[in-house]
Amino acid sequence: MHIKLLFVAFLIGYHLKCHQIFKQLQRDEVKYTSRFMRIWNEVATIILFAVVFLVILKNAFNWIYGTVGIVVLAILLMLGIRLYKRIRDKNPNA
Repeated sequence: MHIKLLFVAFLIGYHLKCHQIFKQLQRDEVKYTSRFMRIWNEVATIILFAVVFLVILKNAFNWIYGTVGIVVLAILLMLGIRLYKRIRDKNPNA
């Protein structure tokens, strides 16, 4: 229960940081790269998947599968971001 609440607190912190970034962008203060912003966008996905895994997987044995699932999800997201960057670098007009 406490771990789920911790992840919800992370999600609230993520939301507040997103609002801070939004306000900076409104003032034309670009402090972050496009790659950082793509990765930052996926942080909420990982947090939400973690909360769902914790709700569904109740006992300790299933937590192993949940943890492996979250790590695999994070790896797939990072690979997708790298693939997108590679495709974009090859075709700069798109």
